[in-house]
Amino acid sequence: MNNTDDSDRLRAQVRSWLERNVPRDWRQTVTGADQDFFVRQQRDWFSRLVEAGYATPHWPEGWPGGGRSLAEQKVIYEEVARADAPRLILFFVALYHSACTLIEWGTAAQKEKYLPGILKGQVWCQGFSEPNAGSDLAAVRTRAELRGDRYVINGQKTWSTLAQHADRCLLLVRTGKSEPPQGGLTYLLLDMRSKGVSVRPIAQITGDDEFSEIFFDDVEVPVEDRVGEEGQGWAVAQSTLSSERGLTLVELTQRMRYSLARFPTLMRERGRFDDPILRRELGGLIARVDAVCALADRYLLKRISGEEAAGDASLVKLNYARTLREFTLLGLRIGGLESQYREGFTRGGSQETGNWAVDFMNSYNWSIAGGSDEIQRNIIAERLLGMPREPRTWQLPVERS
Repeated sequence: MNNTDDSDRLRAQVRSWLERNVPRDWRQTVTGADQDFFVRQQRDWFSRLVEAGYATPHWPEGWPGGGRSLAEQKVIYEEVARADAPRLILFFVALYHSACTLIEWGTAAQKEKYLPGILKGQVWCQGFSEPNAGSDLAAVRTRAELRGDRYVINGQKTWSTLAQHADRCLLLVRTGKSEPPQGGLTYLLLDMRSKGVSVRPIAQITGDDEFSEIFFDDVEVPVEDRVGEEGQGWAVAQSTLSSERGLTLVELTQRMRYSLARFPTLMRERGRFDDPILRRELGGLIARVDAVCALADRYLLKRISGEEAAGDASLVKLNYARTLREFTLLGLRIGGLESQYREGFTRGGSQETGNWAVDFMNSYNWSIAGGSDEIQRNIIAERLLGMPREPRTWQLPVERS
């Protein structure tokens, strides 16, 4: 974007469109609704955004709304947050993880085959995390054996978001036994309707079943659906993960900033507006939300200027997760006993829905999703601060009586 006038013009254009198109009362209609209703609502909102060119501003030029600069993308995300529009959770993996990975690593045939399908509403999930591996991708054990022109897969993935609705899966598998373990990983594109794939939703404390386990029993994937070379999966996966630690965090931090306005209203409703302790805690929270927004803005400026360092995005993600927990906890405290009643889960909302008991429990998602807090701290320590790598054989000392 060349100047302030261009930025203001785009902001006014996006704001006007959102005022006319954000579904009215979407939070009320989706709270406590079943997943079929949620999926229909997400598909409707997604198609509107695609048509307007606001679903894919981060895609290359030639795609609807694509070719936007990072500064322009930031304006769009800020306005979406300000308008409190539904988050495209059902299509998040497709729009970011899948598209960004295919654009950077996919063959021409893979791009031609899959990118148009995403715009038509194809749902993707991510098959990275595993039992006993968590966010440590180097510990992935799901195996793929090359037999002729196909990989045959056996194993299990877990914590895959909305996998029960997915058409395709970004799948990280182990094909080699080389050391280091990162060298034995391969990246595949899986058809979720393939024979031998079974999905089991995981019941969560919020009452939702957003996450699922995926099981593979002699599942076949053709070689042409491999991304990168065999054994190159670690590098491809890093591109996938980096796609969710950029502008997404700008949108999420801005959503939290706009949601701060809920607290004075809630304090008045509960007759606690003059409570000096709550006022001091709210003041502290406002400062922390401003700080994490500033971190996200600085991160984006570094990306725009080409000065991004490994670990910068992890710094934003780690601080966002911690601030979000404090945000929802304060909402729970101001709301008092009444706010601890469990109400229906607001599917498609962020963690600032005002349903404080659910928001607080759901905020812990961000301590795990996209790499746990421990993984983020390791990235910051090793890549940003240049500290020595964590010894792989390190274990917590056990005190013996």
